[in-house]
Amino acid sequence: MEETVVDRLYSEFQDIMKTLDQQSEPSLRVTAEETFRKTLLIAAASHFERQVKSHITNLVRKHTDDESVIVEFVYNKAIARQFHTYFDWNGRNANKFFALFGEGFKSYMTERVNTDQCYEQAVVAFLELGNERNRLVHEDFGNFTMEKNSKEIFCLYKKASIFVNSLETSFDDYLSAGRSS
Repeated sequence: MEETVVDRLYSEFQDIMKTLDQQSEPSLRVTAEETFRKTLLIAAASHFERQVKSHITNLVRKHTDDESVIVEFVYNKAIARQFHTYFDWNGRNANKFFALFGEGFKSYMTERVNTDQCYEQAVVAFLELGNERNRLVHEDFGNFTMEKNSKEIFCLYKKASIFVNSLETSFDDYLSAGRSS
C-alpha cells in the first residue's frame, strides 16, 4: 500500500520523539505528544474525507460516462460539504452511509460487515476516528484532552484504512454483480 501523508507524519513524529528522548527532554516530549496526537487525528480524518468523496465522485463518473454536467451537479449538491452528514458518527456501524446508495447496497455491505470481522473492525475504527475528530474540533481544540495516544490513533487509522481503501471496489463489485436496487 502506498504511503500516505498520515503515514509520513507519524514517521516524522517518531523521529522527533527519538530525538527528544536522546536529549532527555521529558517535558518537551509530553508537549509534542499532546500536540501531535491532535494533529494526527485531524490529518487522518481529513485524509479519509477526501478519499471517500473521491470514491463517490469516481462512482458517478464511471456510471455517467464522465458527463461533466451530471458529475458537477452531484459533486456540488451531494458531495461537497456533505461528508459530515453521511455517517452516524456516534454509531458502531456505517448503515446510514450504505443506505444512501439504496437498500440493495446497504444489504450487500451489511452482509460483508457481518461476515468479515476484520472489515467490521475497520468500519468501527473509521467511525471512532470521525467521532473523535468531531469532538476535538467542536469541544475547544486547545483545551480538549484526548484519551488516546498517537500510537493508538495511528493504529485506528491503519485499521480504518481497510474500509476506506476498499470502498470504491465495493461499489464496483456490487454493481458488476448486477445487484442494483
